[in-house]
Parts: sequence; C-alpha cells; structure tokens
Amino acid sequence: MDTERKMSTPLLSSVGDEASSVPTRILILTTLVAVFGSYVFGSAIGYSSPAQSGIMDDLNLDVAEYSLFGSIMTIGAMIGAIVSGSLADYAGRRVAMGFSELCCILGWLAIAFSKVAWWLYVGRLLVGCGMGILSYVVPVYIAEITTKDLRGGFTAIHQLMICFGISLTYLIGAYLNWRLLAVIGTLPCLAQLLSLSFIPESPRWLAKVGRWERSQSTLQRLRGRNADVSQEATEIRDFTETFQQQTEDSIIGLFQLQYLKSLTVGAGLIILQQFGGVNGIYFYASSIFVSAGFSKSIGTIAMVIVQIPMTALGVILMDKSGRRPLLLISASGTCLGCVLASLSFFLEDSHRWTEFSPILALVGVYTGSFSLGMGGIPWVIMSEIFPINVKGSAGSFVTFVHWLCSWIVSYAFNFLMTWSSTGTFLIFSSICGFTILFVAKLVPETKGRTLEEVQASLNKISNKEDLNLE
Repeated sequence: MDTERKMSTPLLSSVGDEASSVPTRILILTTLVAVFGSYVFGSAIGYSSPAQSGIMDDLNLDVAEYSLFGSIMTIGAMIGAIVSGSLADYAGRRVAMGFSELCCILGWLAIAFSKVAWWLYVGRLLVGCGMGILSYVVPVYIAEITTKDLRGGFTAIHQLMICFGISLTYLIGAYLNWRLLAVIGTLPCLAQLLSLSFIPESPRWLAKVGRWERSQSTLQRLRGRNADVSQEATEIRDFTETFQQQTEDSIIGLFQLQYLKSLTVGAGLIILQQFGGVNGIYFYASSIFVSAGFSKSIGTIAMVIVQIPMTALGVILMDKSGRRPLLLISASGTCLGCVLASLSFFLEDSHRWTEFSPILALVGVYTGSFSLGMGGIPWVIMSEIFPINVKGSAGSFVTFVHWLCSWIVSYAFNFLMTWSSTGTFLIFSSICGFTILFVAKLVPETKGRTLEEVQASLNKISNKEDLNLE
C-alpha cells in the first residue's frame, strides 16, 4: 500500500514549480515549429470544400469521383496512423514530422499539377498519410518537451492550429484557383521542414534510445540555462528503464492487463469524440445555413467565429481548471447541442420554427462546446497516459481508431439522416451523455503532474523496487 501511494505522489513537487510555469524562449519557438504540422492538418481538411467546383469543372469529375477525392484522404490517414508510432519511436519525433511533411508536399504538388483524376487521388492519399502521422506525433512531441504546468495548454495549441488551418484555407479558397490553393498548401510544410533542424529532439525519446547525456542537455536547453533539471532527468531515466523491462513495443504487447486502463481511456475518448456527431454536425451545418436563407460562406464564417475563440479559451483554461472539468462541460454542451438539433429537425418536419432553431443548436451550442474540450483534450490525454515502452504502438492504435471512426461516421451519416434526422441526433446526444459518465468514472486528472507520475498511476509496474521513489 505504501508503495502504491508513493507511485501516485508527485516526484518533482519540490523542483522549481515557479520556474516550470514560465516557458523559455526555445520552448515557445519549438512548439510553434511543431504546430506548423497542426496547421497543415487543418489546411488539408479545409481544402476540399472551396476547391470542389473548380476541380469538378476543370477535370470533368462527377459527384461520385469528387466524393472519392474527399474520402481517400481518410484512408491515407489510416495508413499514416499505422506507421506513425513505429516511425516516431525508431527515427525520432523530428524525423517523423519531417517525413510527414515530405508526404504532404508531394501530395499537394500532385494535386496542383493534376491533369487526370487519378493524380488527384494519389496526391490526396499522400496528404492523408502525412496527416495520419502528424495527428499522432505533434501532440506527443509537445507533451514530451513541456513542463507539467504548461503541458496541457501547449499541447492544446495543436487543436487551435487545426482550426486556424481549416478556417484560413476555406476563406482563402473562396478567392483563389484550386491549383494555386494546393501550391500554397506546401508553404507551411516547407516552413516546418526547414525549421526542424533548429529545434531539439524530445528528451524522453532520447532517454528511450539510451542517449542519457543528450537527454539531460536537451532538458537543460528547454528549461533554461539556470534551471536545475537533474531530478527531472533522473525521473525520466528511472521510469524509462523500468517500463522498458515490462513489454516490447508492439500492438500485441499493448493488449495486456497492465495497460488496460490507459488503452480504455485513450481509445475510449477518441471513439466517443467521433461518435458524438462532430463530423455529422460539421458536414450538415452548411446545408442548414443555406436552407435557413443564408449563404454557405456566411454559415462557415459564423462557425469559425464560435470555434476559434472557444478553442483558444480551452487552451487558456487547460492548465488552470484541468482536463476533467473542461471535458465534462464540453460533453454536457455537445449533449445539449444534439438534443437541440434533434428538436430543431422535429420542429422543421412539423413545419414550425424552421428559421432559427438549427442555427442556435449547431453554431451556438454544439460547436462552441465541442471546441472547448472534446475537440482537443482527447489528444492531450492520449499524449500523456501511455508509458514510453508502448507509446508508439498505443499512439498508432489510437490514431488509427480515430480515423476509422471518422470514416464510419462520415460514411453512415447520410444513411442515418435519410432514416431519421431527429433520431440521428438523439443517438448522438445519447453518446455524448455516455461520454459524461465515461469522463466522470474513468478519465484521470493529469493537470500539474509529470508524464511519469500520470503513467505510473495508470499502468501497473511489476518491478516497482527499481524506481527511486524516495
């Protein structure tokens, strides 16, 4: 019992809490370089809508052919997700980001210079592969370089930059040719690719591959010249050595009792995020604005006006209020939003109150609530809970599950809406309601705890005597 209590006791509570809450210049710059990848992620998502009419006209594509162009990116993302963990573990976080950007650059260029449909598909598949890698490695890298008091907010910038990428690409796309828009898509890729050599590697990855001295010197660089990093470096080394004695990093090794809670929390949050209706809401929002008498662009701008500030608010509150309160508030809001959406469709079918209720339900409640927590926090939690010996396989698995669920919801949404729009959003609301219970019962609070503390409390360790917990 005493040992278990020590495992959950902050090991670094006496180490410079004040210093750990003040980001160094190199930490800020490193994070900015990393989230170039998040912007690339968002720009790829935002590309297909403004480019649709231009591509279909220039290349004579029908709706089915363009739908394949839109959906093939998800297939590429699943492929990227499968290789993301192994690539990041064996080659390093920076190399993984660089490889993903090369995929995206080649993909964007293939799209920009396409003369036939299959070049479009190849390009979109390559961009999807890059996205699948970026969606894992960016939050993991940021979580591994930041201090416990800054980790949540800095990691959540990943989601904020995705929102910026989607929004800016959509807005620019209204005024630019689709080929030029694809060429512009390469610019943030090039910016990150050229900047990667100037930022440090993850100190935890360096420890994992046995480069102890470089791990400590990298920590010193990230924390500041005058910071005492000896205890943090020792903690990272002790936990790395102990966990590496447990299980080899593989998908098979991941499915063991000792990792059950981490896997349940990580994959569960991602599944509930996707099955809570986000893709359906965003997919149908433009149609609702048009049917309500507004232009599609006004509807998109209205969503951006809600989405970006609420995501930014989540970033600010992440390390103040904690992950769990934001998740609970966010899940409650999305549940209410889906109930209101269901009511809206019911009233619309009854030919009553058709002008305002969908806009209120979709933009005012669901979008804001989702952006506050459920949009970004599952990725923050995923980057925090898996120990270093299974982080690659666990991250690949969870990221693959994310893209698979995204594809399932996107594919099934039209069929569900044909069946019953009211019933569809009632299903989404029930899933959001279950998310509240899931968070309340299973999701741990990780605010103010080092990665090693979080992982030790969630994952059973057989060789606890090897850890220096005194």
